[in-house]
Amino acid sequence: MTRIVARPLTRESFAPFGDVIDMGGDNHYPINGGKAERYHDLATAEATGPNARVLISMARGSPYELPLKLSMVERHPFGSQAFIPLSPRPFLVVVCHDGDQGPGEPHAFITAPRQGINYYRNLWHGVLTPLGEPQDFLIVDRGGDGSNLEEFHFSHAYEIHLA
Repeated sequence: MTRIVARPLTRESFAPFGDVIDMGGDNHYPINGGKAERYHDLATAEATGPNARVLISMARGSPYELPLKLSMVERHPFGSQAFIPLSPRPFLVVVCHDGDQGPGEPHAFITAPRQGINYYRNLWHGVLTPLGEPQDFLIVDRGGDGSNLEEFHFSHAYEIHLA
């Protein structure tokens, strides 16, 4: 079993895979008479294909046993997919570049509290993986006609460890 160690999620390290969604960066400004601060344009939601539309959903995820035995990843060819935690807890993010015969070797990240992610359209990624206890998420992804889910099962599992 190949061992992968998760590293902290940063905008720079995650840029090849998608967007980090948090209240960092310079693109923010006051709104509502100065009573709120808007952190603007944090990610781009993509929805292509027949009758495509952007959906907003919620999910409650249960934690997996660690180290994580990663045997499957998925991707969504018609749209991006964002997960924004509704509590100040970190979660595990696993992504893969395309390889010659499917996804390449996984990369693993641990979010900081209150960080969310937006996977680019057609990017291989692991399933929603809260750490330690159940966690609620806001999800922004694609609805519409056609199958927007592909799964790939590795011939050998990867073992994902926290740093």
